[in-house]
Amino acid sequence: MEPTNPKPVTILLVEDNPGDAELAKEALENSKFINKLHVAEDGVQAMEFLHRQGPYTNAPRPDIILLDLNLPKKDGREVLAEIKSDDKFKTIPVVILTSSKADQDVIRSYKLHANCYITKPLDINQFFKVVGNIKEFWMSIVVLPHHGE
Repeated sequence: MEPTNPKPVTILLVEDNPGDAELAKEALENSKFINKLHVAEDGVQAMEFLHRQGPYTNAPRPDIILLDLNLPKKDGREVLAEIKSDDKFKTIPVVILTSSKADQDVIRSYKLHANCYITKPLDINQFFKVVGNIKEFWMSIVVLPHHGE
């Protein structure tokens, strides 16, 4: 299927586990879609990136955010709540990509307007498959909003 988003897709991955971040990066790079991946290691960095503060003054607006829930400094639930309550960011799709299978996390994420909730598989091949499916869906099938940036 041809991508519906011919321009490069800017992805913000918010992930504190360096191994998971590297796996996601590899999985995204191995696909045929053009994307620009940025990684924030905690919730504070993620919000600084979005607000273009500190070292992120020239950060691009992400087209999609892949968000872990269990983050240091500011957890993913707080980040999700901030993103979806801010008119500047609420149209950015947020995909929860986390190890938590807890019902309360799933329910709370959707109540905070997450666009989807995916539990990270433990198997490396399954992880690659999941990230590939995220890319296929969000960058080939879905029409992402354009923000003129």
